[in-house]
Amino acid sequence: MTRIAVIVGSTRPNRRTAVAAQWALEAAGRHSAVKNGDATVELVDLADFKLPLLDEPAPAAFGEYSNEHTKKWSQAIAEYDAYIVVTPEYNHSVPASLKNAIDFLHGEWAHKAAGFVSHGVHGGTRAVEHLRVTFAELKVATVSPQVALSCFTDFAITDPTLPGEITPGEHHEPTLHELMDDLIPWAKAFRQVRADVANAAGA
Repeated sequence: MTRIAVIVGSTRPNRRTAVAAQWALEAAGRHSAVKNGDATVELVDLADFKLPLLDEPAPAAFGEYSNEHTKKWSQAIAEYDAYIVVTPEYNHSVPASLKNAIDFLHGEWAHKAAGFVSHGVHGGTRAVEHLRVTFAELKVATVSPQVALSCFTDFAITDPTLPGEITPGEHHEPTLHELMDDLIPWAKAFRQVRADVANAAGA
């Protein structure tokens, strides 16, 4: 079974990202692979881990963690085969909280697959472009299909300080399922890659 984490990529109070992530979780749950028991989707919320600014004395590539918050985050991410990262766009880029969380780890990400659900004034597309570069360095394969939610058309917002309600266009769920159509077979293939890498390291 392929385990997929839907990552809430913002920790800001009253974040719209949590609303978008809940929609993504529910929509992903309607994918045929999930309904058939071939895959699972679970929510992973950055806010639950309360990560400070990166405070590990050793580089993440060594995998030697000193802090309990890092060990907890490492264990959570290591459990999954693939990720759907839900991100806003802040100032033409990735939220600091998300980039910080990614940078805490290294090997836990490697040889896995990821897709993106983004939101913002421009649909969050520029944040995703930056995330693709970051994940490439971590040996994460990112799939091409992307859900880009506009704050103008895909949310009902009466107060800009509150998350509002998500009102996604009817094309977004099929796009998310197309994302998963790529994500799941890639994740399956990478399980064998991880096994081969582990065997080679132990040889």
